[in-house]
Amino acid sequence: MKNNAINETNRVDSNLRNEMLAERFLDQMMNDFNRSKILKGIDKSLKNKDKEAFLRLTEKLKSMP
Repeated sequence: MKNNAINETNRVDSNLRNEMLAERFLDQMMNDFNRSKILKGIDKSLKNKDKEAFLRLTEKLKSMP
């Protein structure tokens, strides 16, 4: 009976760990995607000589984690 409780605890810990890893992975993917969009916007603002967009996007990029 004690082994069943230990196995159940290990399974819950494993599931929680997997869920946390999946969440971190998705957060990183979203961060990478958003960073890529901002960088493309910066490139476009430079190409179009849009100073306001450039400054706004570079500030946004600086504030990203």
